[in-house]
Amino acid sequence: MKAMILAAGRGERMRPLTDHTPKPLLLVAGKPIIVHTITQLVNAGFTDIVINHAHLGAQIEAALGNGQQLGATICYSPEGEQGLETAGGIINALPLLGDEVFLVVNGDIATDFDFASLKNVPVDLAHLVLVPNPEHHPDGDFGLDDQGLVDEHASEPLTFSGIGLYSPKLFDNLPAGSRKLGQLLRQAMNKQRVSGQKHTGFWLDIGTPERLQELNVYYSKSG
Repeated sequence: MKAMILAAGRGERMRPLTDHTPKPLLLVAGKPIIVHTITQLVNAGFTDIVINHAHLGAQIEAALGNGQQLGATICYSPEGEQGLETAGGIINALPLLGDEVFLVVNGDIATDFDFASLKNVPVDLAHLVLVPNPEHHPDGDFGLDDQGLVDEHASEPLTFSGIGLYSPKLFDNLPAGSRKLGQLLRQAMNKQRVSGQKHTGFWLDIGTPERLQELNVYYSKSG
């Protein structure tokens, strides 16, 4: 199964740190954020990785190269300076992702989630990993019903972790260009074609300098 890391975000809330460095290359525990993610994916058996990029994306390619030093094979999907939003970025990368279900991971999260556990999950159009709502997102995004389907109106609201499995069929007949993923997912949810699971372990959206420091503390304590 191929994996895609979303690394095209501008990182506005991280400024001025991201004025001259793309957010995925900000250091945490001595390594770029994206290197921690790649290492986790490789250890879980995901070695064929696609990375999209926009703002200062050439720095990402220069830092990671073809991925050989990390045990991966990396291909890049450039989007220009502005980026294409999440769904637009995936559509742009589909020629690199192939015809089978693929994994997508946000490039600005940290987690102890076991990526290997997703390899045998059955997928209709999508399968999302959800987490308890963090303080900065108390209302959540979606929830899970009794059948393990993702439901916008479930009794327990949860937050989308930025980890998901997607069938290329989710993006059938959609033209290239900027497009958000949420609307596509909600359309598929309404047809009961999105499954999900809840992860209760460590998860952090590295969206601000304060959370970047929080992650440094977490890694220092976890060794």
